[in-house]
Amino acid sequence: MTELGRRHTEPGTWIKAATNPSDLHRVLPARWAMSDTGYLMTVPFTGGDPVVPAPYSTQLEVEGDVIVASVLDTAGRTAARGRLAPAGRVGVIDQVETAPTHRRRGLASAVMRTLAHHAVRRGMHRGVLVATDDGRELYRTLGWTVRSPIAAAHIPEAPTPLA
Repeated sequence: MTELGRRHTEPGTWIKAATNPSDLHRVLPARWAMSDTGYLMTVPFTGGDPVVPAPYSTQLEVEGDVIVASVLDTAGRTAARGRLAPAGRVGVIDQVETAPTHRRRGLASAVMRTLAHHAVRRGMHRGVLVATDDGRELYRTLGWTVRSPIAAAHIPEAPTPLA
């Protein structure tokens, strides 16, 4: 990582590593800024029917190999969503988010169960994701296990002036 940090100088460049943030920070030149720590998490996928709380509904979209699961409100607007992509028999879950006005209603859990259900149907038996601090607690309640911190650093970009 020390060599990567020295060699890359372009603003907007990121390095993410399965290590403690202090270890990454120690080996990077001063131009690098540390970002929030993530958490590499895994889970064995199990079957089961996904359930979405009333009055919400689910919608699936397939974009190539990627499955996007969305939870829709009664007006058909996206209240929560997440993505699943295969990596062999492993399913990578990413971009799980819930709209602020729909939080604390079990919608992210419904998205996760929906993605896990479809992962098993497609032969993926283990899930992997990188969680934020907030997401880590949700995923733990769903059986996910933290395997490693994910340290992140970037070379800051110059601020863009407002017109």
